[in-house]
Amino acid sequence: MKEKWLLLILMVISVPIAGELNFYPFHTDFRVSLGTPAFFLFLLWIRSPSPLISGLLVGSSVAIFRMGLEMVLEPQWNWGAAFQHHYPVFFYYLTYAIAFAAFRMNRRHDRPLLVGALGVACEIAATLAELLLRYSALEQTTTFATWNQIVLIAIFRSFFVLGFFNLVKLRQSKAAEEQKRKENEKMLLLISELYEETIQLKKTLHNAENIARDSYELYQSLNDAQHVFQEDLAQKALRIAGQVHEIKKDNQRIYAGLSGLISHDSEFMLMEELADIVLRSNQKYAQSLGKKIDFTLQTEGIFPLCHVYTTLSLLNNLVANAVEALEELGIIRIGIIRKMDVIVFSVIDNGPGIKPKYREKIFMPGFTTKFDQAGNPSTGIGLVYVKQETERLLGTVQVQANSEGAGTIFTVTLPISQIGKEE
Repeated sequence: MKEKWLLLILMVISVPIAGELNFYPFHTDFRVSLGTPAFFLFLLWIRSPSPLISGLLVGSSVAIFRMGLEMVLEPQWNWGAAFQHHYPVFFYYLTYAIAFAAFRMNRRHDRPLLVGALGVACEIAATLAELLLRYSALEQTTTFATWNQIVLIAIFRSFFVLGFFNLVKLRQSKAAEEQKRKENEKMLLLISELYEETIQLKKTLHNAENIARDSYELYQSLNDAQHVFQEDLAQKALRIAGQVHEIKKDNQRIYAGLSGLISHDSEFMLMEELADIVLRSNQKYAQSLGKKIDFTLQTEGIFPLCHVYTTLSLLNNLVANAVEALEELGIIRIGIIRKMDVIVFSVIDNGPGIKPKYREKIFMPGFTTKFDQAGNPSTGIGLVYVKQETERLLGTVQVQANSEGAGTIFTVTLPISQIGKEE
């Protein structure tokens, strides 16, 4: 609402000023200026208040502005003569606004040619109203040639404004589309991270269920004995089983909520689009870390639509891991290749590499070689997730030294049937 009123104030100020950029084609006091195109543009842009209010305000402001300007510049200024000279312009803008509202122009933005033609009609109607007021007192008339000029000027001004207006709307539409694309990418990456958590949570649920069962079996075994000390142990085991059961129930509620959150109508996307999202997000991630990394992406083969969250979570973990492994400068090459019935993801960097003795340990929970500036270790669960999820999908994950020099190569091979939509 505040923006609309600011636009209205800007219109009331801008149109009188634009009206001073003018010329007199008919050698009378009737002028052709940029005021009309400016008014037409504002009417197209502002949906409220109504065009009638805009016409009243702008018509008044233009007439007052011209009389005030004449008072400043003309030493022999006379109020009555100035009013007689300038009051027709008020009816020009009011008539234009009435015609604009009558034609319901703001409901026809999807038909630009019709809007342009109606804009011409509005200007002709407004010009007719002003000429009738100006020439009726002087008993003058306009010729056919004059009206030809008026129509040509109206056509030029209306379609020029319409072209400019549609160009601005197109740029706005593209900017909004780009913003929406970025928001969708951000949401997809966020959901892919939640997807990782659901996989880990599902594993925790399974472990909690096993612990609860074992604790209850221990309670039954101890409860069968008749010794008081053993009965006390049995009660403790039962309490442990109950506590684990509560953890399990809480985890189930969290898991149900996360599962519902990541359920989406479009759970499958083109592999090229998913790879592009990973590439752009990690370029931004590298920039946020102050690193200058050259990314390259290569896809080869024909891919089916692939599961969004599985693909993003696996590939993003590998690429983000490579970003963190590199120093200030580096190269990361992302490869996605289809070979018969499998898809092969490869992430190659030219960083310091992984020592041979650590290559098996990097897939162990909690193991990490990365520390922040305060000396705190990372969680070490990213590659663990990659290995667990890959094996769950009946795939394999390999790590090896870069044969072309320093760095590491991570390779994940997955059956297409496990990640792709049925073709």
